[in-house]
Amino acid sequence: MCDDLAPMSIAQTIQRKINDRLSPSRLEVKDESHLHAGHAGAREGGESHFRLLVVSAQFEGLSRVARQRLINDILREELAGPVHALAMKTATPEEMQNEAAGA
Repeated sequence: MCDDLAPMSIAQTIQRKINDRLSPSRLEVKDESHLHAGHAGAREGGESHFRLLVVSAQFEGLSRVARQRLINDILREELAGPVHALAMKTATPEEMQNEAAGA
């Protein structure tokens, strides 16, 4: 059996969808499900609670809320199913540079 046919993890699906739609210069997808084990919404095996960092030029001119709505729209299927919680930080490349410089 070929490994290429193995189903993608939810984290991999999130990464692929965001990469395809936003072409981010930086993307971090962290599965934090282990922090919520035993809590409501936590699934056995994890992949229910995620934290994202998405840096994309496509966020230029969008408010923080509009950026989050865009991510939520991209991940609509995952949020309706296996993903119970999604925390995110969104920024443009310029905002990340300013943050790194302490501005």
